[in-house]
Amino acid sequence: MTPVYLETVSLIERLYRQFLDVVKDELDRLEVDDINNVQCLILYNIGKDELTVGELTQRGCYMGTNVTYNLKKMIEAGYVTQQRSPRDKRSVRVRLSTSGLELVARLAIVFDAHSEQLAKEFGENELNTINGRLRILERFWTDILDHGGVPVRRSRHAA
Repeated sequence: MTPVYLETVSLIERLYRQFLDVVKDELDRLEVDDINNVQCLILYNIGKDELTVGELTQRGCYMGTNVTYNLKKMIEAGYVTQQRSPRDKRSVRVRLSTSGLELVARLAIVFDAHSEQLAKEFGENELNTINGRLRILERFWTDILDHGGVPVRRSRHAA
């Protein structure tokens, strides 16, 4: 079972990296060159909400990136605005600017097209099943983290 488990982990990582490549390719097609693929996912995760950096980090997977740095770059590019919380001056809330909302709307059209094409391959029920299985894996890993690892059973034959 160990090779199958490790293959699953490897596939998840490769799929995520491949998705980032797809997003980059779509940005090139849209002729958007002032934002990168990970920053686009951050924009998409903000959506119409107003979030703290911590809330945003919880919402998405930005492997190997610094969310604060990316937010700074998106603020400079005019996609995101920030505002200090009136109640807690240490807390900064971010939301999309008009430009950010427009780019997210353009990406939504692209992702809808991807979804429609994928539905032809799998169908919604099968994708829901895949997502359900991945949520089980997510809970499994969360339980390991929450409980300090998986208890290792010793074989009866171990010395």
